[in-house]
Amino acid sequence: MKNYIEKYKGIHPGIILERELKKRALHQRPFALSIDEHPQTLNAITKGKRKLNTPLALKIEEKLGIEEGTLTLLQTYYDIKEEKSKIKQTTPNLAILRKSLFWDTDSNKIDWSKQYKAVIQRVFERGNEIEREEIIRFYGKEKIKKALYQKNPPYTIHTK
Repeated sequence: MKNYIEKYKGIHPGIILERELKKRALHQRPFALSIDEHPQTLNAITKGKRKLNTPLALKIEEKLGIEEGTLTLLQTYYDIKEEKSKIKQTTPNLAILRKSLFWDTDSNKIDWSKQYKAVIQRVFERGNEIEREEIIRFYGKEKIKKALYQKNPPYTIHTK
């Protein structure tokens, strides 16, 4: 199970289930009926539109001979990945920003929310296009406009 989990960690278990069914040449509808489940429910799960609950995961695992708990763990890892993607980052991606932009300070000690105006102004004055895009992604267009409004001439914000 460990290899299975590591290989598919973060992928919706329905997608894995769909691959398993195809690999075994099983059609969704007959398989769903064989485990006393509505075909629409199984279809929504295989399309990643619905979560796979534990009772259904156990039925599927038993029928397919997959180790107990595998699909439930995959659902949990998928849920964790989804939650993490919702959490706002506290710093921009520092791998994108050159250290020379902040030559006069330790970038690990910058309070990115309190000192946003200085950060934005510095990156827009001295940074390249990739660094500007990262700052726009991190702070958002409105905050960028607010920080650059005081500067003359005003900067234009381009996004792809």
